[in-house]
Amino acid sequence: MCNLIEITDFSHPELDIYARLSENQLRTYNEPAPGIFIAESPNVIERALTAGYEPISILIEKSELHGPAQKIVDLCGQTPVFTAETTVLSKLTGFAMTRGLLCAMKRRTLPPVSDICRNAGRIAVLENVMNPTNVGAIFRSAAALGIDAVLLTEGCSDPLYRRAARVSMGTVFQIPWTFIPSCNHPFDTHDTNVTHINYVKTLKNMGFRTVAMALDDKAVSIDHPPLMAEEKLAILLGCEGYGLCNETITACDYAVCIPMSHGVDSLNVAAASAVAFWQLCRPTP
Repeated sequence: MCNLIEITDFSHPELDIYARLSENQLRTYNEPAPGIFIAESPNVIERALTAGYEPISILIEKSELHGPAQKIVDLCGQTPVFTAETTVLSKLTGFAMTRGLLCAMKRRTLPPVSDICRNAGRIAVLENVMNPTNVGAIFRSAAALGIDAVLLTEGCSDPLYRRAARVSMGTVFQIPWTFIPSCNHPFDTHDTNVTHINYVKTLKNMGFRTVAMALDDKAVSIDHPPLMAEEKLAILLGCEGYGLCNETITACDYAVCIPMSHGVDSLNVAAASAVAFWQLCRPTP
């Protein structure tokens, strides 16, 4: 039997993480230890559990207790399961829950950049991609199209934010990732040799040829044969609107563009990532 708790008091302190704390507050909930995050929908939560993330509690609509979400409740054993009618939970959380299910889970200490890149042939690097929907979509494409790991600069949205993880369909729990540390980054990666300022140089020192996805006069096409033949590639994608920093583009081995038609100059960063990953992760003839 699960540890089922009917919600009768909105002020119950164990509901704070769902109703009264922002995602930034959840991220720092256990400082100096890693914080917590909220996963949403059965598929996302199941992938997090499969990846070894530890559940703290579950919030579920009564109507979902005997539906697809029942598997999640069973997997979580004696984890507290808070439940109420849909109208009550919508009032509590301030939004309609996807598939009527949320799960609070413990974060884990992020791995060093060197660890997740050691055996990688293709990695994606996100520079200041701030929209969680874009981050989630990029992770989904990365997992589906052969990217081995994802690195993010400190200006990026957190992949464990509820919306990012949901849009990724839980692939943020399947593909290795970490933040590139800097002097004021809140995540402890135990890797003091990599900073935002010198990360392109560090990638090169690890054996990667660096690819700036950018509108640049010297850019080559994404199907450029020498580019396709590179053994190890780091594919860099910039923020919405402005793209990569000029210093980043200059520091990279390649500037690369996707051919466009009808006067369109570029794609949304998430769409561009899918094209780039598909093309650059294909085996060469």
